[in-house]
Amino acid sequence: MKNGVKFLTIALAAFAIGFTANNYAISDIPANFKVATVDIQEVVASSAQVQDLKKEQQLKTDELVKFVEKARKDVSMQKDEAKKKSLEEKYTKELQAKREKMEKDYIEKLQKIDESISNTVKAQAKLGNYDLVLAKGVVLSGGEDITPLVINVVKQPTTKPKAKTTTKKRR
Repeated sequence: MKNGVKFLTIALAAFAIGFTANNYAISDIPANFKVATVDIQEVVASSAQVQDLKKEQQLKTDELVKFVEKARKDVSMQKDEAKKKSLEEKYTKELQAKREKMEKDYIEKLQKIDESISNTVKAQAKLGNYDLVLAKGVVLSGGEDITPLVINVVKQPTTKPKAKTTTKKRR
């Protein structure tokens, strides 16, 4: 019986300490603490920059396909085996260089898009006075969804500044 009383006393003490510590930790959060959520996948899918990049990649892929078709045709037309092998090596090196450049450009552009989307999320959070922004997928409940606000910004097509043209006045 003494063991049961000891166990009950220890359990009650642990509960009281845990409850007090929990209240203390929660009390550090200000009453006006605002949390927002963003569905990053939806934002990325809606981004004009991402759509432009997809189109650009498709054009580059089409160019590579045409290059391969031309290379195959040129190689098949060659009768001399030594020249054929040399031509194959030349085209293989060119294709590899083109693919590597295409991949490098793609990665650089993706990084810029990622940075742009992150900056847009930060700007929307600042405009809404949010203290914390979380990805929607990690939040079970709570937070204000600012995904539509971010999408409205990233949907805008990216326009490159046009060069100013000067016209001379005729007298």
